[in-house]
Amino acid sequence: MELLEMPWPAVKALDRRTPVVFPLAALEQHGHHLPVFTDSLLCTEVLRRTKAALGDRVLFAPLMWLGNSEHHLDFPGSMSASPRVYLDLLRDMAENFLSHGFNRIVFINGHGGNIVPAQQATFELRQKYRKTPGQLLLSTTYWTSGADPVAEIPGLKQQQMGHACEWETSMIWKIAPHLVVGDLKKVPDVPFGTGGEPAHRAWVMPDRSEPGHIGYPQYASPEKGDALFNVFSKAVVALMERVIAWDGRTWDL
Repeated sequence: MELLEMPWPAVKALDRRTPVVFPLAALEQHGHHLPVFTDSLLCTEVLRRTKAALGDRVLFAPLMWLGNSEHHLDFPGSMSASPRVYLDLLRDMAENFLSHGFNRIVFINGHGGNIVPAQQATFELRQKYRKTPGQLLLSTTYWTSGADPVAEIPGLKQQQMGHACEWETSMIWKIAPHLVVGDLKKVPDVPFGTGGEPAHRAWVMPDRSEPGHIGYPQYASPEKGDALFNVFSKAVVALMERVIAWDGRTWDL
């Protein structure tokens, strides 16, 4: 179900166990060869395929295209809500539905910078509503929802999601090839590196990449893009099936 298409009485009539999904993405630079709306386009397509499998059992809010993209602001065209503002925005969106008794809230994210704020927003809400039983507050990112692209897709160069990389470039090439700019064979590799691993190192994009991408775009193909969409959407569907089937009591889904 699409929230944006429904009058409020139809929303009021829903079973409060209906999962409510908030798609999260961003508008930020994606190197020299991909559009600034890449994360939003990709999250939209993953969810388009997800919705086809789930039907009317889940309520989907419109995509929140503004993300926490402070680390990209050195590149013109990037837009960001500052971290605390963004976290509060996510809290408020979820609480709008919690206040009406909906008890299964899921953030499905498509931008790395949103991961920590989404986790913190759900954590803070659960503390606020700690005496309310039967709540399920989840945050996930579509490429960390249980998919294993490397095991399922032959020929991938990358072992993980990057930025304007083989994976993202392949997916944009599949759904909007006219938005892929230039000759990908001339796009240089930007290795992931190790940073401060196993510690977490704070960074902004110029620390890691002058052109603004991380990974190996030259290995992209539309065929890989379609396969990636299928793997990611299948994993999100499997997660949402667990949310739908949850008994409202147990820790495990």
